[in-house]
Amino acid sequence: MTIEIPSRDELGVILKKAKRIAVVGLSDNPSRTSYMVSEVMQRAGYEIIPVNPTIDEVLGVKAVASLKEIEGHIDIVNVFRRSEQLMDAAKEFVEADADVFWSQSGLVNEEAYHFLKDKGYTVVMDRCIKVEHALTK
Repeated sequence: MTIEIPSRDELGVILKKAKRIAVVGLSDNPSRTSYMVSEVMQRAGYEIIPVNPTIDEVLGVKAVASLKEIEGHIDIVNVFRRSEQLMDAAKEFVEADADVFWSQSGLVNEEAYHFLKDKGYTVVMDRCIKVEHALTK
C-alpha cells in the first residue's frame, strides 16, 4: 500500500481556500511544535480551533475536547497525534465532516489514509502545514 500526497500546487489551493483549521493535539506549551505551527497559521489569518481535552485555552482561543464540539464548517483538521492514534482521529474526522485531514511531518498511518480516501476525503500526511503554507504563498 502507498500513500499519495497532493502536489505542492494542490496543497496551495487547499491552503488558499481554507479559513478554519481545527488542530487536534494542540498544546498550550509555547515550546511544542503544535503551538509554534498553529501560532504561525493564526498570524497568517487562519482561524485556529484547539482540540485538546486537557487544556482550557491556547492562542487566545477556548479549546474543545473533540471535533464534535466545533460548530460550523471545518476546512482542515491538522493532527498532532502519534501515528498509531491517527485512525482514531480519522474516525472522529468523518463524524465532523471536515474537508481535509492533514497529519504533520513524521505522522503516517496507512490504515487511516485508506479509510479516509475510500470515503472520498482529501488526505495529507507527513507534511508540515506551516512549511507548505510558506512554500505555496
